[in-house]
Amino acid sequence: RAGKIARTQGSNDITQLGNPAETALDKAANEIYVADGYGNRRVIVFDSSTMAYKRHWGAYGHVPNDDKQAAYDPKAPVQQQFGNPVHCVKIAADGLVYVCDRTQNRIQVLKKDGSFVKEWFYEKSTLGNGAVWDLVLWPDPKQTWLLNADGENNEIRIIKREDGSVVGRFGGSGRNAGQFHWVHAMAIDKLGNVYTGEVDNAKRIQKFKLVNAEALR
Repeated sequence: RAGKIARTQGSNDITQLGNPAETALDKAANEIYVADGYGNRRVIVFDSSTMAYKRHWGAYGHVPNDDKQAAYDPKAPVQQQFGNPVHCVKIAADGLVYVCDRTQNRIQVLKKDGSFVKEWFYEKSTLGNGAVWDLVLWPDPKQTWLLNADGENNEIRIIKREDGSVVGRFGGSGRNAGQFHWVHAMAIDKLGNVYTGEVDNAKRIQKFKLVNAEALR
């Protein structure tokens, strides 16, 4: 990903991806969602058994395009297309789909058919590589929280999934235990332990242990 992005056929081509960043599996529907990604500006969905094309969409559920966008400006009107990269896609148990528009500092929430629901911005003044790198859903029955990895500001924020409000955060820039440099990806287990992966020259995985089991109820 640090090298040159390969040429793609565009964000409306259904035969070729454009340097995708992440996938999410919807087992019940037998579908796989792709955050596509570094070269394109879309989420695209395939049958997870046959890989037959199902549907795709860009920001706000619109048809995506690859027209050159102005550089991100926190004071400008929000972009109507995803930026590059579309860096994550997550599917909640209630059917909502969460998409990381990394360099535009936003999470877009949509339905499985691509219908737009809402969006939230975080650290909107962040430039560079952006503030929304990855998400995980909390493993309680209601998936009450989202954890958001922010690789530019080097922190993980805890978000109330119902309304997008930030209720906590941890981390900070540095190379010591509990700090981050370009925290790029996360995973969470059923016990609420969080695993983080850092890229660039950090090159490590850290584990954060849940200390309050009440958070899982």
